[in-house]
Amino acid sequence: MHLEVSNPKLSPTNPPRRLLLGPGPQNAHPRVHSAMALPQVGHMDPGFMFIMEETKSLLKYVWQTSNRFTIPVSGTGSAAWEAAIANLTEPGDVHLICVNGYFGERALDMHSRYGAVIRKISKPDGEVFALDDIRAGIQEHKPKLVWLCHAETSTGTLQPMDGVGDLCRENNCLLLLDTVTSICGSPIYLDKWKIDAAYAGGQKCMGCPPGVSCLSFNDRAISKLEKRNSPVASWYLDLTMIKKYLDVPTGAVRTYHHTAPISMIYAMRESLQLVSEEGLEAAWARHKDVASLLYKKLSEMEGFEMHVKDQAIRNPALTTVRVPTDVPPDQLIKYVREKYEIEIGGGLGSLKDKIIRIGLMGYNARPDNVLLVIAAIKEAVDAIRGKTTTV
Repeated sequence: MHLEVSNPKLSPTNPPRRLLLGPGPQNAHPRVHSAMALPQVGHMDPGFMFIMEETKSLLKYVWQTSNRFTIPVSGTGSAAWEAAIANLTEPGDVHLICVNGYFGERALDMHSRYGAVIRKISKPDGEVFALDDIRAGIQEHKPKLVWLCHAETSTGTLQPMDGVGDLCRENNCLLLLDTVTSICGSPIYLDKWKIDAAYAGGQKCMGCPPGVSCLSFNDRAISKLEKRNSPVASWYLDLTMIKKYLDVPTGAVRTYHHTAPISMIYAMRESLQLVSEEGLEAAWARHKDVASLLYKKLSEMEGFEMHVKDQAIRNPALTTVRVPTDVPPDQLIKYVREKYEIEIGGGLGSLKDKIIRIGLMGYNARPDNVLLVIAAIKEAVDAIRGKTTTV
């Protein structure tokens, strides 16, 4: 008997070494990579469950919530998002989606796949919703759930949250908040803001490599889950079963559901520990200070304009920039990647080929990285205009 498929005989894995200053992921702290190399144990091992409980307590801290059901999710931020939708939606539920960017458009698709009746309100890219906009949408459509993106990664906006939770309570609908690009980088107060459910990825301001995410339900969201008339449409993301694995009283028997990503939980725990050691408010301030330096340096460059004009609604972790009309964004991005191993992002959706996106998140939110990326962009502009030799 012989093999019919030849051995490819590949060389050892050797990915490029890039400085990741795009919309995510970012470079993780060396301590996080070290944590991923720690010995694995079984996903039901008491030692692992102790680490899991520590991770849950740190997630409550960075989200500023006392929600008992606050857990890591096995998968990237989109998995946590889909878990929230799958568990909080029954066919025929009206969902109001607040669309002001690419991820709002994605929400229209994702929520509809679980049988939600979709209604939307919209704002142009780069703008946020006023409380009156949301009030009008709720009064018109009478939803059971409102989805809102706190930090719209495609446009660089940061949605004000004052009064939104109260509005949803007054109208007996749940409030689901996307915090993927704001957790650990901007103030979030799930309890104070009366957020019923929230999710986030780990690979941005939290400082964890992609592959694990997080989810939090308050009592109102748990009540919706427990009163369902139909089974959760996703088996893998069914929180009625996952609760029996990850959310049980001390001393109670845990029920196997799926094999948790052991090393990724180590990474998330270490990432959150770094935030804890720095202090949450200090982490927020660092992201804001570094963003202010970036704004200052960009303002000194002719032809570069901030896409989000109002600094009060900019997400400090992710800056969207309109480049000079004679500088194609894709060529600028290619130059800084190939010449200096720096990744920055391009536009999504309606902003494709119009902007660049610069992310200064987690471990990478440092003044030295601002100076590096600005210097690389300046050189790229000169090269594209023919003043120097291009790559």
